[in-house]
Amino acid sequence: MTAIAIIFWTCAALVVYTYVGYGVLLAGLVKLREALCPAAKHPAPAEAPEVTLLIAAYNEQEIVAEKMANCRTLAYPEGRLHIAWVTDGSTDRTPSLLAEYPGVTVLHDARRGGKTAALNRALEYIHTPIVIFTDANTMLNPEAVTEIVRCFNDPKVGCVAGEKRVAAAAASGAAATEGAYWKYESKLKDWDYRLYSAVGAAGELFAVRRSLWRTMPEDTLLDDFVCSMLIAADGYKIAYCKEAYALETPSADMGEEGKRKRRIAAGGLQSVWRLRKLLNPFRYGVLWFQYVSHRVLRWTITPVALAALIPLNIALLWSGHPTLYAVLLALQAAFYLTAFAGWLRERRGHRGGMLSVPYYFLFMNLNVFRGAGYLATHRGRGAWEKARRA
Repeated sequence: MTAIAIIFWTCAALVVYTYVGYGVLLAGLVKLREALCPAAKHPAPAEAPEVTLLIAAYNEQEIVAEKMANCRTLAYPEGRLHIAWVTDGSTDRTPSLLAEYPGVTVLHDARRGGKTAALNRALEYIHTPIVIFTDANTMLNPEAVTEIVRCFNDPKVGCVAGEKRVAAAAASGAAATEGAYWKYESKLKDWDYRLYSAVGAAGELFAVRRSLWRTMPEDTLLDDFVCSMLIAADGYKIAYCKEAYALETPSADMGEEGKRKRRIAAGGLQSVWRLRKLLNPFRYGVLWFQYVSHRVLRWTITPVALAALIPLNIALLWSGHPTLYAVLLALQAAFYLTAFAGWLRERRGHRGGMLSVPYYFLFMNLNVFRGAGYLATHRGRGAWEKARRA
């Protein structure tokens, strides 16, 4: 086998493993683990712990009433749940509207330093044992707080990741595929936790033990992921709680979704560097395996491997197996043509469909490269442009 063939098959294996193989392997490992070691049950404390629900908001005046109504539906013992908003940098009526709600703590600073800076500042005023983070534009199910707190009965759990759900029916075009993508992600997170630990949390809904919170650099783009993985690096588990979920509408269109994906990809690259100690397999073992398989490959090597497949395939047409590589090239061409057809449907205003799947897949990988440029231009700044929602 030639060097080009070895590189080609290595790249193909990376792509397949990252997006399909890891999930299949993970499902098998979870079944084996649970057959050999049934999950232990941990007793609940005699009294429900005090909890702060911290909502980060920047110019969210349109959603304040709906979000506060949602907060009032949360089931938790009276007097044990505290509501706090941090509205740093907001220039609209968000702080003044919130001031009308009794019992709600409003933390506001005129300076806009970004979400991480706002959270760092807010945590200086919060001293409850558990802090639950959520976004202003996401709505929680009534049992969310109770279910999250129950996960902390396990003393090994330092962070709890809730489930993110996307109201895909409100999306247009391929943006509707975001909902299907998050269903797959949710399944992987569930399996990750059942094997050992979830790999990161999403800012729409997650919680930490207040004593484990660490102040992060203000230019941190993925505060939720970095915060949760620092806790995992300290030897605690990130529990995944699918019974607690946050519902949000998807991006208004693929242009707006591109803003999110570009920032997330940039934050992923930034996180891989800042969490580089987790790349030590001898120290972190199973967590290393999960972290590399579920996150690092997606944000670093796999998009490059995907981009290399076409030119490598073309070069191999003149190898000793031209028929094999001609068939593989044809399959790749069909995949890209299908993605192009999905893009055309999006441009013409048609909703979703199967053509959106390859389009969204390539869209995600393309934004890893765009994210590298975003990271270079936004260095030192934690604020970003919000994506419009459907």
